[in-house]
Amino acid sequence: MTQAGSVLLERARDVLERLDRTHREIKRIGEGFSGHLRVAFVGSATYGVLPNVIKAFRSAYPDVELALSAMNNAEQKRAVIQREIDIAVARPSLDDEELKSEPLLQEPLILALPDTSPLLEQQVTLLSALKAETFILYPRKPRPSFADHILNICLEEGFIPKSQVLAQDYQTAISLVSVGVGIALVPKSVSQSERPGVTYRAYEGHNPGTALSLNYRRDNRMPHLFNFLKVAQEVTRRQRKS
Repeated sequence: MTQAGSVLLERARDVLERLDRTHREIKRIGEGFSGHLRVAFVGSATYGVLPNVIKAFRSAYPDVELALSAMNNAEQKRAVIQREIDIAVARPSLDDEELKSEPLLQEPLILALPDTSPLLEQQVTLLSALKAETFILYPRKPRPSFADHILNICLEEGFIPKSQVLAQDYQTAISLVSVGVGIALVPKSVSQSERPGVTYRAYEGHNPGTALSLNYRRDNRMPHLFNFLKVAQEVTRRQRKS
C-alpha cells in the first residue's frame, strides 16, 4: 500500500467509527435514553412524590440531562406553550387547548399552625371555627390561584377569613406561619418535611383536597417526556400502595 493509500485507509476507518458512534447516539436520543429534558414545578411540589419521581427517573435514565426550575402556574403555562420547558408540574393543572394534563397526585389539605398556637390544645379543630384567625394565602398573584381555592373552601364552611396575609409563594407562606403571623391550609405532603416553628394538623370540615398534574404540549412527541410520565405514574402507584 502506498503512503497515500495508508493515510486514506486510516481516515476512512476514523470516519466510519464516527458515523457508527453518531448513529448509536442518535438512536439513544430517539429512544429517550440520552439528551435533555426541562421540568418546571410549583414550590409545594418539592414535598411528597416529586422528589421520588426525579430520583427514579435519574436512576433509570442517567444519560438524560434533567434541567429543573421552580415556577408558579402562570410562569409554567407561558414557558411550556413557548417551548421553554417540556413538562410543567402544576397545582392543580394548566388549562389551555394546546396543552395536555395528566393527574399525578390527589391529596387532602391540612392545617399548618405555629407551634405557639392555642389551637394545638384542642382535640378537634373545626375549620368553621377559624374565621377569626389570620389566614396566610398564596400566591398573591396572578389570580385566580390556590389562594382562591382556599377561600372557596372557607366559604363552603360559612365564612371568609377576616384577616388575610398574602404571600407570593409557598415557602414564604410557611415561613410566616413559623414566626406566628397566622395559619395556612396546605397540601398534606408538605408535612413530610419538618419545619421549625410549624406543626401540621388535620381538620374537620370541607376538604376537597388539592392535586398535582403533569402538563405538556400536545404536539410534543419527545420520548424523554413519555419516559418521565411513565416513571412518574409508576412511582405514584407504588407510593399509594405503601
